[in-house]
Amino acid sequence: MYDLADVLSDVELSPGTNLLISGPPLTGKRRIALEILANGTRQGEGAIVVTTKDSADKLVTEYEQLVPAIDDAPFGIVDCVTKQRGVGNAEDSSRIKYASSPVDMTGIGIQLSEFLQDFYEARNIKQNRVLLHSVSTLLMYSNVQTVFRFLHVFTGRVQSADGLGLYVIDSTAHEQQTLNTLKQLFDGVIEVKEEDGTQSVRTVGVSTVSN
Repeated sequence: MYDLADVLSDVELSPGTNLLISGPPLTGKRRIALEILANGTRQGEGAIVVTTKDSADKLVTEYEQLVPAIDDAPFGIVDCVTKQRGVGNAEDSSRIKYASSPVDMTGIGIQLSEFLQDFYEARNIKQNRVLLHSVSTLLMYSNVQTVFRFLHVFTGRVQSADGLGLYVIDSTAHEQQTLNTLKQLFDGVIEVKEEDGTQSVRTVGVSTVSN
């Protein structure tokens, strides 16, 4: 089972679960996703981030604030930004692999599979959390049908590896029909809102387990 730490303390999820984290801009969706990921890392689980918005270097710096002992942790990044921008070093390493851009969905899928295989099979880490940040960026570069097909394969890989998949989307950047189409791929949704300066987090379609 996967727990969601202090974010949603009454929720435990079965292996192979994929969750969409949805909300307007500046409501803390990304931070929530990283906290859920980091909670697993602190327990010795594997963590893989597919980043389509921030470089791997920026992500590592932020993640180190949540998991200080990150150098010893099973943590991998698929960076879809650095090569596209043409800035900095983009040589693959054991921790960071690069896709050419957010459009390179085949490359993203291959890099994800390599990390999952390494963690699950080679390193015998059976609990792995995967974060895709963000689905909205993919929709900026490709149509909803292409993104749907990609996510169908992506969520299937997470499910096959008994992982926990987290996918962040900006709920105000897309038509409701697009959101409804994509939601079919997920086992549940974490909805994040801000009301009167206070963050509100609730789940839709997610079974809760009282601790």
